[in-house]
Amino acid sequence: MQIPSIKEARVRTKKETKMDVYKIHDNFKNIGIGKTYFIKTYGCQMNEHDSENIKAMLEEMSFKENMVMEKADLVILNTCAIRENAHNKAFGMLGRLKHLKEENPKLIVGLCGCMAQEESVIKEIQDKYKWVDIVFGTHNLDRLPEILVNSFHNPKTEIEVYSIEGNIVENIPVKRENPYKAWVNIMYGCDKFCTYCIVPFTRGKQRSRKPEFIINEVKKLIKDGFKEVTLLGQNVNAYGKDLDINYDMANLLKDTAETGIERIRFVTSHPWDFNDNMIDVISKYPNIMPYIHLPLQSGSNRVLKLMGRRYTKEQYLELYQKIKAKIPNCSITTDIIVGFPGEAEEDFEETIDVVNKCQFDSAFTFIFSKREGTPAALMKDDVPLRDKEKRLYRLNELINKYSKEKNDTYLHKIVPVLIEGKSEKDEQYLMGYTDTMKLVNVKAPHEYIGKIVNVKITDVKTWSMDGEIVK
Repeated sequence: MQIPSIKEARVRTKKETKMDVYKIHDNFKNIGIGKTYFIKTYGCQMNEHDSENIKAMLEEMSFKENMVMEKADLVILNTCAIRENAHNKAFGMLGRLKHLKEENPKLIVGLCGCMAQEESVIKEIQDKYKWVDIVFGTHNLDRLPEILVNSFHNPKTEIEVYSIEGNIVENIPVKRENPYKAWVNIMYGCDKFCTYCIVPFTRGKQRSRKPEFIINEVKKLIKDGFKEVTLLGQNVNAYGKDLDINYDMANLLKDTAETGIERIRFVTSHPWDFNDNMIDVISKYPNIMPYIHLPLQSGSNRVLKLMGRRYTKEQYLELYQKIKAKIPNCSITTDIIVGFPGEAEEDFEETIDVVNKCQFDSAFTFIFSKREGTPAALMKDDVPLRDKEKRLYRLNELINKYSKEKNDTYLHKIVPVLIEGKSEKDEQYLMGYTDTMKLVNVKAPHEYIGKIVNVKITDVKTWSMDGEIVK
């Protein structure tokens, strides 16, 4: 049994990152014959990609995917720790699974992801959820086959969670959820330690994959017919800082673009590490999409300092203007937290000022969520809930206004859209995204799925657009 420690998870040393290569033991390849699995994923794109790895490992063990949780033999919750809401949803799902386990004692229940890295979560599982079979963390995803086999011989909960800086494991198999778009990890972990964020503790230190592994993965995706890759990391702009080979995110974007992949995106960016070279490369290569997610979090310098963000409002606005000047058609989205401890009304007005200046294409907005183990959790949460809710409502009204105005500029224009599949709103329609990450619904035959086509926008809404294919 390996229990996580928040104290150990804070440690950062100058040790070189160890690289391993995944390989499944031959004895494990048939243990899932006749059994099915179901995975429920919470959280960010990194978690979604981790679930793709988990599915592929399970299928190497001969498990088959089951789309109905109640009928599966193995259920794994891949969890998120960044906000209390995701936390509560995962524990609520564990409650549902308890009833399923009572009906089917042979059901195997597992929990992994960022929540598994929290000491308090493991204590709660040990105290209240003793029927959970396996718990593993973000640092030993590749050990799932061993952990699962061990649980077959152990009636107690099998807990294996490491609080370490982290290594890199190459060649973990992946079952891509989308046949045209692929996540590609370029780095793991984060060393920014924003005061409200649990990620540096749950994902470990900042560590980059070697560029040749990334480029080879992209080249293979091209051969397999993929149209788009999204380069993933907790802070992609810091890519390469730990490699000591004079190679950074701008170099990686350039080399990825030169593979010839039709579309490249990347998330998530920290304004601190977004340099001029990156902007130049994005503007130069047409297959690097003109879409950037650039978290603001707050427009108040005082609150930004409390958050540990290491940039000012003025520096953020300068970066925003540089991007817009060099990439005029660039769509920029953001994250904003309201009600951070100590946020006064005038601080919130500073945030509103930045939103008015930037007029973001869209934003993910949140009320501050206290995460145990972070410095912000020790700050006095002195903003009344009523004030937080009022601020969020006002902010969202403004964000929605600018989102609609930005979408309005697309009306009657012809834009490139990667058609991904059926629309959720109507099966007669197909859906896809523009180069600027705008959702478009198109009435068209299914033969267009998987193709990048020109679409004339015929109707505009706040969150989506309708269009027709231009032949």
